[in-house]
Amino acid sequence: MTGTADGADLAAWIRLAAERAAADAGRLTSLDAAIGDGDHGLNLDRGLAAAVAALPDGAPPGKVLTAAGRAVVSKTGGASGPLYGTALRRAGKAFGDADPIDAAALGAGLRAALDGVRELGQAAGGDKTMVDALIPAVASYDAALAAGTGLAGCARAAADGAAQGADATVPMQARKGRASYLGERSIGHMDPGAASTALILRALADTLTERD
Repeated sequence: MTGTADGADLAAWIRLAAERAAADAGRLTSLDAAIGDGDHGLNLDRGLAAAVAALPDGAPPGKVLTAAGRAVVSKTGGASGPLYGTALRRAGKAFGDADPIDAAALGAGLRAALDGVRELGQAAGGDKTMVDALIPAVASYDAALAAGTGLAGCARAAADGAAQGADATVPMQARKGRASYLGERSIGHMDPGAASTALILRALADTLTERD
């Protein structure tokens, strides 16, 4: 078992996330159709496919995520492009030139991603957005890291936290984005951004676990 991840590991994560987004595009779009524009799955599929095509060969983790983030912004429609692109680029910037990165560095990247999404979307916990998956993901990662858990274990904790956060959006009333226009009618539906955040972080956990 290793306690670090290099650029190839993170490129493998982006590829797996893209595969799963493509496979789950219908569900994500259905979630979005209930409270949004009905295009989240298709947009995320397109954006992550572009990210895969833009992955640099032999690059360190920071450059891998920066390149992926730029591609997501340029090819993803709706609000998800800027938000996911910002998350990836902020994480990449947090990694700097480190190669490989350890569990502490990955945690710093996740926190930077959350901060970037919060700043851009001006969303807080409880607003029924992807932030509601990212906040418990980061908290769970940090708790696992503080307990001495290794890199893959911390990533699994983050994925579990994101999944729980996505589930918790179902009874929420949306306070941000198009869903907020529905008022109480937004209650009873999972936020599609929170759902895709959980999918992407599960892909990260599975990538690092399989490698170990």
